[in-house]
Amino acid sequence: MSISEQSIEAGSLKWFYREATPIGRSEELPVLLLHGLPSHSYCWTALMPDLAEKGLRAIAPDWIGSGLSAKPDKRDFAYTPDAFISALAEFLQALSIKRFHLVVQGFLASVGLQYALRYPDQIERLAILNTPLTSDAKLPWTMQQWGLLFVGDMLTQDPLLVDRTLEGGSRYRISDKDLDIYRKPFLKSSDPGRSLVATIKNIQMKSSMAEIESGFRNWKKPTLIVWGMKDPWLPFELAQQFAKDIKNVELVQIEEGGHYPQDHWSAKVSESLLPFLRRQAL
Repeated sequence: MSISEQSIEAGSLKWFYREATPIGRSEELPVLLLHGLPSHSYCWTALMPDLAEKGLRAIAPDWIGSGLSAKPDKRDFAYTPDAFISALAEFLQALSIKRFHLVVQGFLASVGLQYALRYPDQIERLAILNTPLTSDAKLPWTMQQWGLLFVGDMLTQDPLLVDRTLEGGSRYRISDKDLDIYRKPFLKSSDPGRSLVATIKNIQMKSSMAEIESGFRNWKKPTLIVWGMKDPWLPFELAQQFAKDIKNVELVQIEEGGHYPQDHWSAKVSESLLPFLRRQAL
């Protein structure tokens, strides 16, 4: 199953996204896959063919400021959760997607959870992989440094930042072939580094987590939480704490997985995700 690479104008911004489409006609809702930091949509490519083979159209965009999507100046894009949510709404509108399954992973992907709370009628099912969920979740020092004056500007212009963060978070060696793809945007321009600084400075963890904590107490949509147990930044206890307040939730552990389980343990993620997404509502 091949994965296409496409771009689309949404509002004033250009989005890059990867897509895997089922062969033949499918009545299944599409699946939107949102990545964290400092990753981009490539992190979902091991999983996307599995979804398409089961009749699910899989769409993985690069967030604005990440990968090959637009990297506007901070004067033109605020890089706040509200700005990302508005941009995501325009992206989905441009693709004429009105209802979908949502899958999120990582820091910044928590914006996807805020989107779900603000547009619940669009979400059919929700899957969460190693994403900050409660006020106890903190931005790791590795990422906090990217927002520091002068230090952040220097660190985010080093393409090896990608290697150190992705391997540090996953606790797994990433192949040179994959690292070449993750590094590529940082090698082509200084814009990804500047966008990363702006994202960290405006990520608003405290208020975002407060919205997620309070909002999901009333969440009733089917929810799956898949957790890499070796995540050095987000302990499993956060997922357990979050799940306690949600009805209709499943909690799955991937013992070998780290912060980015879809990268290295995609087969394990598929084992839980595919049946969950294709399950009929009672």
